[in-house]
Amino acid sequence: MNPPPSRLRRFVGVGSRFLVVGGLSTLIEIGVFNLLVYVWGWDVVAAKIAASLVALVNAYIGNREWTFRHRDRRGRIAEVLLFLATNAVCTAIGAALVWAGVELVASSLGRAPGAFAVNAVNLVSIVIVVLLRFVLYHWVVFRAKP
Repeated sequence: MNPPPSRLRRFVGVGSRFLVVGGLSTLIEIGVFNLLVYVWGWDVVAAKIAASLVALVNAYIGNREWTFRHRDRRGRIAEVLLFLATNAVCTAIGAALVWAGVELVASSLGRAPGAFAVNAVNLVSIVIVVLLRFVLYHWVVFRAKP
């Protein structure tokens, strides 16, 4: 008979699955962001918000059905509302970070930043927001069974 996995092993397993889902969602977000900004000429903040919303569909399905599938299901509507509220906050933080970062780079350069700088700023915002999302998903949205 095998002993039950330790809390650390379970946490690492959940964290690893979260990173896989998040990695795919990040690729979706970066692709949509670049399409909106560099193909269709959108403003970076509007593009950040729209790209985040597109990636959320993948994030919810992946996290609900794979990463946190073992967690309590409080009811689909309540869970989706918590997920959307969490991501509204995270999207706003991400957009604010992109805006501030692009403004900082622009003021440092004395001109509008190029695609590399804008994408670097976007990537930093994604890393910060991913950490926040994991904490909120793990302890609030997809809570453990009591």
